This record gives sequence, C-alpha cells and structure tokens, in this order.
Amino acid sequence: MTKQVQQLDRVIIRFAGDSGDGMQLTGDRFTAETAEFGNDLSTLPNFPAEIRAPAGTLPGVSSFQLHFADHDILTPGDAPNVLVAMNPAALKANLADLPRGADIIANSDEFTKRNLAKVGYEVNPLEDESLSEWRVHSVPLTSLTVKALEEFDISKKDAERAKNMFALGLLSWLYHRPVEATIKFIQAKFAKKPDIAKSNVAAFNAGWNYGETTEAFSVSYEIKPAKLAPGLYRNISGNQALAYGLIAASVQSGLPLFLGSYPITPASDILHELSKHKRFGIRTFQAEDEIAGVGAALGAAFGGALGVTTTSGPGVALKAETVGLAVTTELPLIVVDVQRAGPSTGMPTKTEQTDLLMALYGRNGESPIPVVAPATPSDCFDIALEAARIALKYRTPVMLLSDGYLANGSEPWKLPEAAELPDISVDFATTPNGEDGTTFLPFKRDTETLARPWAVPGTAGLEHRIGGIEKADGTGNISYDPNNHDLMVRLRQAKIDGIEVPDLEVDDPSGNAKVLVLGWGSTYGPIAAAIRRVRRSGGQVAQAHLRHLNPFPKNIGEVLKSYDKVLLPEINLGQLALLLRARFLVDIISYNRVRGLPFKAEELAGVIQDVIDSE
Repeated sequence: MTKQVQQLDRVIIRFAGDSGDGMQLTGDRFTAETAEFGNDLSTLPNFPAEIRAPAGTLPGVSSFQLHFADHDILTPGDAPNVLVAMNPAALKANLADLPRGADIIANSDEFTKRNLAKVGYEVNPLEDESLSEWRVHSVPLTSLTVKALEEFDISKKDAERAKNMFALGLLSWLYHRPVEATIKFIQAKFAKKPDIAKSNVAAFNAGWNYGETTEAFSVSYEIKPAKLAPGLYRNISGNQALAYGLIAASVQSGLPLFLGSYPITPASDILHELSKHKRFGIRTFQAEDEIAGVGAALGAAFGGALGVTTTSGPGVALKAETVGLAVTTELPLIVVDVQRAGPSTGMPTKTEQTDLLMALYGRNGESPIPVVAPATPSDCFDIALEAARIALKYRTPVMLLSDGYLANGSEPWKLPEAAELPDISVDFATTPNGEDGTTFLPFKRDTETLARPWAVPGTAGLEHRIGGIEKADGTGNISYDPNNHDLMVRLRQAKIDGIEVPDLEVDDPSGNAKVLVLGWGSTYGPIAAAIRRVRRSGGQVAQAHLRHLNPFPKNIGEVLKSYDKVLLPEINLGQLALLLRARFLVDIISYNRVRGLPFKAEELAGVIQDVIDSE
C-alpha cells in the first residue's frame, strides 16, 4: 500500500514517560536527526529532580518537547501536536497541554489496572470515549519490541528497555527523519555490549518498519529543511555553548582556563563538557563544596589564569564572600549562575529568573560587579566571550546569568569563523610602575578603564600584598583611613559604571509603535514569538532585549522614555522592573509568572495586545 505523504511547515512533538523510559535520550536522538536534516528547531527537556522517582507516578514523568520547522522559529512551542505517552502517568500529566485534534501515540501495554490506579484512572482512557477529541493511536510498544528482539540473547527486561528505540524508529518514519546517525550512535553507545547494541538497532528498525507496514498510520509527514543563512551548523544546548565560549575565551585571551566547580543542577554539564577538552589546556577541578570551587578559581586568577566557577542559585549564596574578595582584590573571575527555581533547594530542574537582585547586591559592603545574560542557547557562546572580555579588561568578577531553560534547551548554531572572534588578550605587568622606577604599585589604575595592573606571582620586583582588608589607593597597603575607604569604594563603583557595553537595540519596524516590550535572559524567544503574532494581526509593537544588566546600556533611559508604555515580562516577581522604575522613573508594566516553566508565546501575545488596546 502506498501511503500518503502530507507536507507540514512545522510540528511540535512531546515524548513523555517514566523517568526510566529514556525519554531524554529519545528526544536528544530525534533532535539530532532533525538538526542533520536541516530544520530549524528548539527543544524543552523537562524532567523530575529525583534521580529515580517512583515508577508510573505523576511526579516521575519525564518529557522532552521538540519544535521543528521549515522556517525560523524561536521557542519549543506552546502546545504539542503529537504526544508520545509511554504510560498512563505520562498521558495524564500532559493531556491538559494538548490542543483538540492533536495526535496521541500511547503505549497500550502499560495501561494496566495497576498503572491506571497509580494515577487515579478508574477506566482505561484508551478504551472509553474520554479521548474522543484527540486522534489516539494505541500501539503496544513494549510487546512489539519484545517480539522483535526474540532472536537476541538478552533478558526480557533488557528487551523491554529498548521500547524507546522502537518509539524513536516509529516517529522517525512518521516524520521522514534520517536514520544512519542514530544507528551509529547506538552502536557507539553500547560498543562494549554488542548484544545490547544490536538489539537496540533492531528495535529502532522494527519501529520504522511498523510505521511503514501498519494500517494504523496511513499518513506520514514531511517538513522541508529551513532556509538558514549559509554556513556550517550544529545543534547545541546552552550549557554546551557556554562551555565552548569559555574555551574560545581561553584561546583568544592566551590564558589557561581553570574551572573550579561543585556539581549542581542545572549547571553540572558545563563541568562535564569542559573536562573533555584538556587538549586546549583546560583544567577542571571538582571541589568538595561551592566555597572551595570559587576559592580555587579565584586562586587561579591570582596566578594568571582565566578563573571560572559554575553554579546555580544556592551555590551563588555560598560563594558570595569569595566573590566579594574578588571585588576588593580586583581580579578577573567569571561566575556562571545557571538559575533554577528557589528559594533554598526549590525545584532543581525547573527554570526561573529569580537571581538578578542577588547577582547585583548579594554581597556585604559596596561590592559592584558586572552582570550579563544570554538570550538563547546559542547566545551562551557569545555571552561567555563577553563576560571574559569584561573580566579581563576591567579586572573584575563578572556574573553570567543563564537559566535552566537555556542550559538544557537546544537550537541550531552557526559556527563562527575563528578569525572573527574578538581579541581579548591580556598584558600582564612585567616592570615596576612607580615614579621612582623601582616600586610596584598594585592599585595604580589605568586612566581609561580604572583597572589595576595584573602581576603574575613570582615576577621579580612586582611582589605585593593582597587580601580582603581595605587597601590604600595605589600602594595596596592595609588602610583603615576613612577618606581612603570612601575613595576606594567610589573607584570600584566608577570602574563598573565605566564599562563599555553596546547600546540597546530596538526592533520597531514602522517607527510608530507606542508600546515597547522589554526582556532579558531567556524570555527573548517567547517575547519575539509573541510579537510576531501581534504584528501579523496588525498590532504595532516594539521590542528590545537586555544582555547587559550592570552596567545598563547608556541609551536605555532614552529608549524607555521614547514609548508611552513599557511591558516587561519576567520569570520572577518583577526584579528588573523594580530596578528600572527606581533608576529611570518609568512606570514599567510588569508581567510575572513563576511556574518553573518558560512563558508561552500565545500567553504573551494576549498580554501585549491588551496593553496596546489600553492605549
């Protein structure tokens, strides 16, 4: 039977199952196939904080959403067109997100009385009329997988584990995805277990063949490659991009990179990734705790390295005193905060933007530091280079605010040309700088940047005292003089205020918009997607996005006052809005949700339209 092929411009798929069902791996592989095919894409992994939540329960559901298209897209999508539900818990946890008419591919083998009872189903929803508003495909994924693997000398348990590969094969057939790379991936992943490798490849092929031969799927779908700018692309997550950006910063500065870190969700993958690249001179140190991690990184900076520490909100709280030490010693240090839901332990695998005020003010004393934030997963590469530029040029710790949505999400990234990367090389102090020609003044400042000289320990003639006690201007000697302290506080603040950052760019195609939507960090994609919707319906609205949060771009006050209304969506209770109201006396309209999830474009489009209509 020749099956119909239907052309689509985009589709959103969500794989959902128990945390042991391999949904993240399945989603990653489908994403890799999609990236290889050339679609634009955006992903949203969503998984429990528990290492192994109770099987078959709602708290144990893990999901992976992928939005791919034949055109430029900005978000993982508001609602899935297809839900692959590996058990009743996956169905129940995700059904509310499914629009009417969406496809449900359910593993019917797992809809047993026991599993149904775990999540409160009295009747099997696959067998009554409760799912009549959706297109339900009841597929016995587990038993089909076991049947396909009968010839292999593996246990039934191992055969059942391969059901995610069967599902991946079926979806790969359904959406015309390449298969060669996935087969090679499986073979490499299980290279030390040949039987497991062969059985997983067989399960994948069986899923493909099932789609090709069954009458349950009479239509397959084709989404053509997107028309992207010419260049070499790869799929990349925010944490990977940030790690690569730090490596590039090491190369472009000519400094060895030292990472002092303690594992913490969702920042740990940066440590994992950097540990793979020792050939670039990267040194990674997994410390015994957060304080040791930042202390080692600051020690490396004192020794002339590019010092970096990575963490999330709870770790930033623990590192605060050492970051303050970096402020007063005026040494370059990059502090990466991959924000997650708080307070305290909070929801470790969920995203928020709630650490902005802590990044700016979460230290004792007057201890200003620059703060930067990436807008997209691939932008994490560029913002890492920017953080290094600022830290090295101005001799200061820099806080880089990523978040869980950016860290785990992925998108196509056009590889930059190495020759186009910025030169951030450093000139160390090598000779005395005092007027007598023999004295070294460790706090004699550059007249342009106010940065102090950076002397590598052991350089003859440049011995100097350093520590947390206040220093005398110029000499760096211990000083309790009130006027000197006032001077040093003002100098450190002036150094941060004088950092050169690009002007804030505004996207206002007509020039007639009266409403500006401002964002920072990971809200970029949902805001931009929402603005597209509003503009398509005839609304006039401008957009601007902040990547530098301290200091602000010099033109930000002018931009804010150029519009009648400024809307600022944040995944917090209005932290940036608070700062802008105080600084620029502009009545910011704050829109806030703190659900551990990114904004939906449809939601923001409605809010934007309401603001426009209230003009």
